[in-house]
Amino acid sequence: MSRFELPTQGRYQQLIAPTPLVAVSLDRDSPRVWVKLEFLNPSGSIKDRIARYMIEKAWRRGELRPGSEVVEASSGSTSISLALVCAQFGLRFTAVMPEGVSRERRLILSALGARFELTPRDEGMRETLRRAAAIAEERGAFETRQFKNPENAEAHRIWTGQEILSQLPGGSVDAVVSGVGTGGTIVGLFAAFRENGCPVTPYAARPVDGSVVSELECCSISPRFSSRVPGVVDCVSELYTPEALPGLVELDVSDELAIETTRRLIRRGFPVGPSSGLNFAAAIKVARQLGDGAEVVTVFPDRMERYFSTELFAGEE
Repeated sequence: MSRFELPTQGRYQQLIAPTPLVAVSLDRDSPRVWVKLEFLNPSGSIKDRIARYMIEKAWRRGELRPGSEVVEASSGSTSISLALVCAQFGLRFTAVMPEGVSRERRLILSALGARFELTPRDEGMRETLRRAAAIAEERGAFETRQFKNPENAEAHRIWTGQEILSQLPGGSVDAVVSGVGTGGTIVGLFAAFRENGCPVTPYAARPVDGSVVSELECCSISPRFSSRVPGVVDCVSELYTPEALPGLVELDVSDELAIETTRRLIRRGFPVGPSSGLNFAAAIKVARQLGDGAEVVTVFPDRMERYFSTELFAGEE
């Protein structure tokens, strides 16, 4: 097999089809927001896009071959997406995650043949990143480095963003709203919309409760946010920067509102996780601020199944 030839099983990843873009409103008097249904990707999250993109590019560069090991620091959906892609490419995958990740995530990783190593939760994501780098160096493994790899945002600039523009009536976006994990989604989508001439403003949604500081996955310029909605930690990402997001507006959303919005979305037939509730609640705020006629876009990043043992489903049995 030449270094540029994708393995036969890896071609399944080419079947990632454009996800729907739909107008969503939960209340009769509430503004509608355009939502990209990324939970419909093969593993159930938007991270399938960056996993496929980073692995395929590394394969074509000759940095991976059958049996190579891939390592990533991720407590979230990226680990699952990479496990799926690596299984299809005949690669080994190791996820390095802080203690406390949900049992569902661990079961999914194990089922896909991945290994995982846990780091002490009280040491935060920085220790997880350090450990992933050490493992990659010790084993000669390929580290995808989602927190600094520009291909993360590039996947959304050349792929997800172009899909949205082709699906949106009028083809123009006034605001893109997203929570910040690695920052790849908001950075990539904003770049795609701006490069196509849209008068777009980026809005970063931050789950806050005013008292709790956690370190779950990635970055926030603000040092205060809630531990109840996964996806944000302090200043880890090298992608989410003022230079990448000129005009950025950071928008606080209470964790109570994010969780309740998630539950309402599920009851309306959108089987999503807490980051979707965060994104939608923030996008509604932006749509109200901008007024009628503004085209506001956000994403529903992942599915609800990986949160069954979390607070989101407390009291549902």
